[in-house]
Amino acid sequence: MKNRSFIFTAVVASLLCVSCTKTQTTLSENERPFNPPIMGWSSWNAFLVDISEDIIKHQADLMVEKGLKDAGYQYINVDDGYFGKRDENGVMQANEKRFPNGMKPVADHIHSLGMKAGLYTDAGTRTCGSLWNKDSIGIGAGIYGHEPQDAQLYFGDWGFDFIKIDYCGGEVLGLDEKERYTSIRNSIDKVNKNVSINICRWAYPGTWAKDAATSWRISGDINAHWNSLKYVVGKNLYLSAYAGNGHYNDMDMMVIGFRNNSRVGGNGLTPTEEEAHFGLWCIMSSPLLIGCDLEKMPDSSLELLKNKELIALNQDPLGLQAYVAQHENEGYVLVKDIEQKRGNVRAVALYNPSDTVCRFSVPFSSLEFGGNVKVRDLVRHSDLGSFSGIFEQTLPAHSAMFLRMEGEARLEPTLYEAEWAYLPLFNDLGKNAKGIQYAYDKEASGKMKVGFLGGKPENYAEWREVYSENGGRYNMTIHYSHGKGRQIEVDVNGIITKISSLGEDDNHSQISIPVELKAGYNTIRIGNSYDWAPDIDCFTLTKTL
Repeated sequence: MKNRSFIFTAVVASLLCVSCTKTQTTLSENERPFNPPIMGWSSWNAFLVDISEDIIKHQADLMVEKGLKDAGYQYINVDDGYFGKRDENGVMQANEKRFPNGMKPVADHIHSLGMKAGLYTDAGTRTCGSLWNKDSIGIGAGIYGHEPQDAQLYFGDWGFDFIKIDYCGGEVLGLDEKERYTSIRNSIDKVNKNVSINICRWAYPGTWAKDAATSWRISGDINAHWNSLKYVVGKNLYLSAYAGNGHYNDMDMMVIGFRNNSRVGGNGLTPTEEEAHFGLWCIMSSPLLIGCDLEKMPDSSLELLKNKELIALNQDPLGLQAYVAQHENEGYVLVKDIEQKRGNVRAVALYNPSDTVCRFSVPFSSLEFGGNVKVRDLVRHSDLGSFSGIFEQTLPAHSAMFLRMEGEARLEPTLYEAEWAYLPLFNDLGKNAKGIQYAYDKEASGKMKVGFLGGKPENYAEWREVYSENGGRYNMTIHYSHGKGRQIEVDVNGIITKISSLGEDDNHSQISIPVELKAGYNTIRIGNSYDWAPDIDCFTLTKTL
């Protein structure tokens, strides 16, 4: 979490969604509620390594006093800075000056308030505080080489419930991310299998992460500035396929509540920017960890963080992350099911990350709605009325709007974007120059595509929920580019079609094949087992007679 090396460069904007007003949800027989993203407070953004027993206990007390615990925030996480030294047997000791009574009384106090206690370590031998904040006590404090004894101490003897595992020390040693985090997970499981683990590698680490952690960071550290917010959201914009089943993309601790008092950089966000920040974290199902000093938090920020309708989006039992349904000009429209899969209620966000006014014109058909659609503003707690055909809105710079929409009918989808696909070999670590990736393409539908697809059987794009109401024969049209000399293998529920002729240029083109879908959900894969496939833009499905 303390990686200072990322740069605020051109960032492709962000992602946003809506909340629901109902407290009851209806799940079908094939659905079950998943553990939602964690909610709580963490010490780093406000205090860095300058923490103490009194500070942590006081912040925990404030969580109760300010009504945040009742709003759903349950975790109090002690970040970097609590370390003392290892004794002659390698056992970690708490910092005598900062935590004179040790760490167990801190966890006990948090538990006495009816909340859960979180801790911090590094996958290597040095913490980020020792490298970036010159806090020498973090040298040798990482878990590498001490996994069994640290796991027993932290989750057995001290009784903590959560841990964030940084990677500064692991990066210095050039360690393998998958091996390190998997090993740590196994050591912790031997003590307590219910511990929630957060991987803090500052990039989406790979699909293996879901087996090692409950959540994983997808970006460098956030700071209290709009450009930082855009950077983080932009990193998560096309990762919805990797969230779900109780595992989530983590967009970092929030920077709501800072007013010229941020220790992680930036001068704070405006109230409008804070609304966009919180709503995006909610609709994208990121963990919600407050990062400011609760003693200094403005009342407007406190009210926002307790918005029940936005929180409901984050804590929805379906556990889904919103995806980009429309991207035109500078604006993004994000959407996800809430309450019931393929039901008539969806959360929608209009997101304007730009520095100018943005006008949105959203056909309800692009959100899979038919008939009249009821729309509710979740930030303002206001019903906007019933609309037909299209929803139009103009948003100021640096803002977002979060909506609950309820349509008369749910339409069968006809478009599947490549950027919605699950890519088994995808990661954002940047170690493979020709690794499969989501890439910008101004001529593509939604301005995005999937590149470096194929070359091996397991390097495919997969859409796991291609929906057909009644099943039957469809015409599948694949939109692609860079087809010269390449082939496509299309797998529909295990039935493979090979397409060997794709034209003689690298321009955008399309090709159609007949496919048979079953009623309900279908799985479609596109790839090329032993050579490159073309770049994939999207595919469409049209029912044939």
